[in-house]
Amino acid sequence: MMLFSGGTVVTMDPAIGDLERGDVLVREDRIVAVGPDLRSHPEAAGTTVIDTTGRIVSPGFVDTHRHAWQAQLRRSIPDVTDLGAYVMSTLAGIAPAYTPHDMYVGTRLAALTALDAGITTMLDFSHNSRTAAHSDAAIQALVDTGIRGVHASMGPHFGEWDRQWPGDLARLCGAYQGTNGGLVTLRLAALATDEIAGPALAYGPELAAVARDLDLGVSVDAVFGMPSSAAILRWAADGLLGPNLTLIHATGLTSQAWQAMGDAGVTVSLAPTSEAQIGLETAVPAIDEALAVGIRPGLSIDVEVALASDMFTQMRTLHAIQRMRAVNAAYGTDTTPDRITSRDVLDFATAQGARTNGLGDVTGSLTPGKQADLLVVAADDINTMPLNDAVGTLVLGADARNIETVVVAGQVRKRNGQLVGADMDELRRQVTESRDAIRKAVVKEEQRWTGG
Repeated sequence: MMLFSGGTVVTMDPAIGDLERGDVLVREDRIVAVGPDLRSHPEAAGTTVIDTTGRIVSPGFVDTHRHAWQAQLRRSIPDVTDLGAYVMSTLAGIAPAYTPHDMYVGTRLAALTALDAGITTMLDFSHNSRTAAHSDAAIQALVDTGIRGVHASMGPHFGEWDRQWPGDLARLCGAYQGTNGGLVTLRLAALATDEIAGPALAYGPELAAVARDLDLGVSVDAVFGMPSSAAILRWAADGLLGPNLTLIHATGLTSQAWQAMGDAGVTVSLAPTSEAQIGLETAVPAIDEALAVGIRPGLSIDVEVALASDMFTQMRTLHAIQRMRAVNAAYGTDTTPDRITSRDVLDFATAQGARTNGLGDVTGSLTPGKQADLLVVAADDINTMPLNDAVGTLVLGADARNIETVVVAGQVRKRNGQLVGADMDELRRQVTESRDAIRKAVVKEEQRWTGG
């Protein structure tokens, strides 16, 4: 039992609201109560009291889409010019060199980085499943870090692989669905169309049937432009759109596609820095389009080979871009700009992210009965003091250094600003050795093809 007492509590539960000074009572893996003073609560006897005075207690962030296996190559292409350059350098060039051990190291690094930055739930869009062992290694990394991990499995785009996907999903579900105390869940991952990697990886009736038979949600990446718009309308006609389907990016889609998405209640994952920095289709995060049809999206990191690793960056990027566009569109007219707020983006990064990952009843808000996934954020550090608006501080002021405590399912994963149980020296050794081995294998393969 833990009682987080005396801090400013941002619940992201509209029925509870925020507490300028409040308590959060945790028993085992669940939130028992949220209120102004819970020391006399019937279940508070014998609890460990954590003084959160001068701090903000909030839900953990939820990442709805990250290619975690790439983490040991993070920022290797910081100025990548477009999607094609990313595909050829990373998916065609680097991915085939990964061993199962490399999958483990990259995924573990990404998950630990997520926890350090307050992301308590991460969907790993694991699209380098070359063998069953590659998938097992990626999932084991989620288990070993203690993050609430969603393993979304997909076969690789290029290179040799066992063609065990999607058939291996049945084994994965039997072995891992709900393991690690329910922290690990699975989804099917796919692409929107066959443009990049051929029809085998493209979502449609066959993959939808696999997901339905295994009772899995589906996450669809590379949802861009006219080809994806046409695909969405086909899916609508075939009855393949629904709340269990997440469409990722969703840039440059037609109004007809968006209406079909809104009508079906699909979820959407935006990757604000990916859209803008890499230049995916229109290069503008599709927040206005989503809200116009009643979809409140989740947020995601995407590819660490070119982008930032944390949710603070995603929230600020989306907040700035949407408000810039709103004011720009109204400039010189009598129209009032329709701007999103800091609370909106925090909602996207927590409650809506959980819903997008199919975990809306499990996490995403400080609601009694939900899992105890929460953060304690210092509000009296040099970059957060003085505390005037808790939501504004979380979205626009704080960063990973201010996160003192991270709790996942009642287990402390970061304490006093340090990850719990992570041997950083050993992690550095493994990450560096894995990166160097991958690079060496890539060079060797290039020499084989060129005769060098």
